[in-house]
Amino acid sequence: MDKRNSLRLLLAIVGFLFLPFAHAETDQRAAALISTARAQIGVTRIYDGAYKWIPYPNGDITPERGVCSDVIIRAYRQAFGHDLQQEIHQDMEKSFSTYPHHWGLKTTDTNIDHRRVPNLQTFFTRRGAKLHHSARNDYRPGDLVTQTVAGRLPHIVIVSDKRSADRQRYLVIHNIGAGVQEEDSLFEFPVTGHYRYFP
Repeated sequence: MDKRNSLRLLLAIVGFLFLPFAHAETDQRAAALISTARAQIGVTRIYDGAYKWIPYPNGDITPERGVCSDVIIRAYRQAFGHDLQQEIHQDMEKSFSTYPHHWGLKTTDTNIDHRRVPNLQTFFTRRGAKLHHSARNDYRPGDLVTQTVAGRLPHIVIVSDKRSADRQRYLVIHNIGAGVQEEDSLFEFPVTGHYRYFP
C-alpha cells in the first residue's frame, strides 16, 4: 500500500472513531433546542401575528404571544444564546437581494424580518443547513421543517423527540393558532423545506 492510500485509510479510521462523538454532540444540541421549545408550552398561549416594534438586538414581543417563527427564535436564543434577529438582519444587510421580496420592502426591518418564515428559510439555506430530498424517515429531533398551511400560509416547526401514538413519525412543537403545542402534524401539511441548524 503506498503512502497516499495509507493516509486515506488512516483518515477514514479516525473519522469513523470520532463519528459517535459527533452524533452525541448533535443529539445534545437537538435535545437543548427541543427542551427550550417545549418550555414555551403553557407560556405562549396566544397566536398574534400583528406587527410590533421590538428592541434590537435580542428583541421579542411579550412571551405569552407569538407566531410559529417566534417558537424557533426563542428556542435558539435560550438553547444557544443565538440571536436570529441579529443574524438575519446582518445577513440581509449584506445580501438583501437574495431574500424574498413578497412584502414590497426596499430595506431591512429588525422588527419583523426574522419573524417571517421565507426569510428564515433563506437564512438557513445560506448557512448550509438545508437538507435535500428528504424521505419520511429522514426527519430527526431538533430539525426544522417548513410547511404550507391552507395552500398559501408559510409555517415552521421544530421536530420533537417524542413519537406519534403509532410510532410512525415524530411530533412537532409549533404555534399554529392556539399557542405553542406539541402535536402530531409533521406530515399534515405539504413540506416546503427541511433544515438542520446547530450554530
